[in-house]
Amino acid sequence: MQIDLIQEARRQAEICNACRYCEGYCSVFPALHRERVFADGDITQLANLCHNCRGCYYACQYTAPHEFDLNLPKALAEVRQDSWKAYAWPAGLAKLFDRSGVAIAVGLVLGFALLFLLAQALRPESGKGFYAYMSHSLMVAVFTPAFLLPLAAIALSLRSYWQSVGGGRLTLGDVWSATRSAGRMKNLEGGHGDGCNFEDEDRFSQARRHFHQATLYGFLMCFASTSSGTVLHYGFGLEAPYGLFSLPKLFGVPGGVLLCLGTAGLAWLKTRADPNLGAPAAWGGEMAFVLLLFFVSLSGLLLYAATGTVAAGLLLPLHLGAVLTFFLLTPYSKMAHGFFRMTAMAREAMLAREARKQ
Repeated sequence: MQIDLIQEARRQAEICNACRYCEGYCSVFPALHRERVFADGDITQLANLCHNCRGCYYACQYTAPHEFDLNLPKALAEVRQDSWKAYAWPAGLAKLFDRSGVAIAVGLVLGFALLFLLAQALRPESGKGFYAYMSHSLMVAVFTPAFLLPLAAIALSLRSYWQSVGGGRLTLGDVWSATRSAGRMKNLEGGHGDGCNFEDEDRFSQARRHFHQATLYGFLMCFASTSSGTVLHYGFGLEAPYGLFSLPKLFGVPGGVLLCLGTAGLAWLKTRADPNLGAPAAWGGEMAFVLLLFFVSLSGLLLYAATGTVAAGLLLPLHLGAVLTFFLLTPYSKMAHGFFRMTAMAREAMLAREARKQ
């Protein structure tokens, strides 16, 4: 990891630790105030706890033009981004996505879509729904490794992260505490529950929290849709296409709508927020990820609406290309932040539990 980023974040954390004005703002400050000396791993842990709500910046009396020149959201955001890149496996791919995220995402989506379009020439003579354009066995052969291999890469990244921050022994209670916090988006509620200041300086807003929740729950519902379809196919011999009131559709359609609304909202807020309070060099890569996830959900909804029409033959390759791109880029895009943040929150719950025993 870059030493200069760690040193600057450490300088600011030490000043914040002496001030303590923002003690109740989010989970960063109780963790910060617990320490007296900040090792590199401590700074990395704090950075991945930070949700970049920016409330501490607008409340701070030591921001520029004060000589302390504090900008803790930016300092932690840059360490956080650097940690994802430093622990990514294979190394180097995350840095490439930061520099050229939009071009990489568009290129991969269109390239994979072309391959899937050409693969339709191998489609079976008989098939219903999407299987009239592409065989089930081909989809399984492509997407199973595309799903499992990025998960393995993320697991290796998280192992490196866990070792660097000091590790520890988690319990189910620690994981459950982190899961509840993530589900509520507790750290985007602000110190008094009024929301955060992400998009409009000192005005509190719940918009970012709600858009994050729509994205999270929409994504989980879409995953549940795919999982339920897999169970129906292999467990009960019920093959697609499925009706509107089947589990895959009851999860997938509202999940896709939520995912569209959430990602569109996050992209809009990102254009309104001050980039200098985040990691400016990663802005393009972050926006590329949000727009890719938006396109995955939108193309899925359009594909469902076009089922049985000529347009389905063109929309299917585009949707599959977007999904495949999303899977393959997961360890190297902003999607990695969810895994790192959950790990950081679980470790924070572990440390709080251990502190209560003492």
